[in-house]
Amino acid sequence: MFDILIVEDDINTQKLMCAVLKRYGYNVYTAKDGLEALDRMETQRFDLIVLDLMMPRMDGYEFCEQLRNVGENIPILMVTANQETEDKHKGFLAGTDDYMTKPFDEQEMLFRIKALLRRAQITSEHRVVMGETTADYNTLTVSWKNKQFTLPKKEFQLLFKLMSYPNIIFTRNQIMDEIWGLETETDEHTLNVHINRLRDKFRDNPDFEIVTVRGLGYKIGRRV
Repeated sequence: MFDILIVEDDINTQKLMCAVLKRYGYNVYTAKDGLEALDRMETQRFDLIVLDLMMPRMDGYEFCEQLRNVGENIPILMVTANQETEDKHKGFLAGTDDYMTKPFDEQEMLFRIKALLRRAQITSEHRVVMGETTADYNTLTVSWKNKQFTLPKKEFQLLFKLMSYPNIIFTRNQIMDEIWGLETETDEHTLNVHINRLRDKFRDNPDFEIVTVRGLGYKIGRRV
């Protein structure tokens, strides 16, 4: 059972989120702003935080920054009425893991929370498995049967990202932002080069293949 903290100053939105998450089996706790949330976190551990952006006393940006500055890696889903790209970038730079706009769709919120919790589990274990293939983040190695590859860091991060979410399509921009960072001057040609290198190295691997989804991006799927 996962414990989720909702940090939201609007009481109606807070109640709606609580009702949805409780209906799907999550334990839900609330705070009306960042300061109250920090107080709660001193005495209780949470698995994920759903965080409003605009709040009194301490807003979502400052709350994220404070947590990340002390090394707290709890998954954070930021929820806001702001749809500007600049605000999203600011949220990611502050330390949020995902972003959702209001009015929120219940199923979208549940899907995003499920994905963040799964990613957190993978990160804590530092390994992901597909078939007989294991990617180990601690050693940057990918192994299956009697074969083992030690990959350059960016190549490994790219493969690990795709392997963590089989059949999920990631856009080129999503991959560039996560692997190379929001402020990078690296272009998409570098991503294409890394994809092609991975394909060359794992073309004989029976467990997966990297698929180009035309006009969208990339995903990992099982070989047919």
